[in-house]
Amino acid sequence: MRIRMLALAALVALAPGCSDRAAPRPVGVAAAEAGAAQAAVTEASATSVEPDRRIGAVFLGNQTLHTCSGSVLDSKDGDLIITAAHCISDGIDAYFVPGFSDDADPEDFWHIDAVYLDPRWVSDQDPVADYAIARVSRDSGDSVESAAGGGFALGSAPHQGMAITLTGYALGIGGGPVGCSTTTTATERGFPALPCTGLSDGTSGSPWVSGATIAGLTGGLDGGGCDEAVSYSAPFGPAVVHLLERAEAGGEGDDAPTMLDDGC
Repeated sequence: MRIRMLALAALVALAPGCSDRAAPRPVGVAAAEAGAAQAAVTEASATSVEPDRRIGAVFLGNQTLHTCSGSVLDSKDGDLIITAAHCISDGIDAYFVPGFSDDADPEDFWHIDAVYLDPRWVSDQDPVADYAIARVSRDSGDSVESAAGGGFALGSAPHQGMAITLTGYALGIGGGPVGCSTTTTATERGFPALPCTGLSDGTSGSPWVSGATIAGLTGGLDGGGCDEAVSYSAPFGPAVVHLLERAEAGGEGDDAPTMLDDGC
């Protein structure tokens, strides 16, 4: 689910492929929980879906290769998006295209002007703070929220059994969104878990949507998970709401760390 930041230079240079996904490590859940999760996995798999203008692809370093996913937030000035913190790297331009499908014209790209990060991520890349709120703009001067026809509200971490719809973009050039509708399982080490097969690298930052609310996004534990069959999210709480308030207030953003070892 994650983009491997240790391979960032190769990705930006459009080197072919991404390193193979590591074999899943033991997660230490109880046998009953593991069995329930596996049953859910067999019932949910990612499929191609129609684009949602509120959800888009994140491009890092160029306007050709999309490396992560993000979504539009409902905000005071309508200029904010949210993605995984590990999708952003200091000193490298990043862009967002809402509703991306196959390709985009230059005017479809929104430049990421400032990134707001939880201090725990800035200091030591704590996975519980693997979320970033970014201010975006384009030359036309309109807001991304108005262009997308709306934005999502921020919610709290999902409880076990909550119905979630996830939409995101696999790492690559072109293509369209993939989606999965399923329910959350028991948290793993405090990280909400969402069983769905086929969610590959690039879907980091994909919003976990319940109604008109984002209850999480792919990231957190091991950058979103080492196993294609289960995704994780940083646990949303008061800290991410405070981050939104800080982003809405404007001002200078934060310098993002340049590298992340996702543990896979």
